[in-house]
Amino acid sequence: MAEDREMLETLLDTLFIGEERLSVAELRRRAVAEGMPPDVLQSVGTLPEGEYAQDEVLDALHTHAVMTPPAP
Repeated sequence: MAEDREMLETLLDTLFIGEERLSVAELRRRAVAEGMPPDVLQSVGTLPEGEYAQDEVLDALHTHAVMTPPAP
């Protein structure tokens, strides 16, 4: 679980380069442009509209991953 969080932090570092906060729309655009894994793209898609700091996105995506069972 800690390894997943570290991987997610690394991916988010890529998305937030030069930015303190990003809108969900911008996060989605950057995630697609960077070729993020499908599960990350899906999780970003679950975020409510608004602007997020990197730590807020990390917490939200981590919570989503914990609460959403894996697909069969």
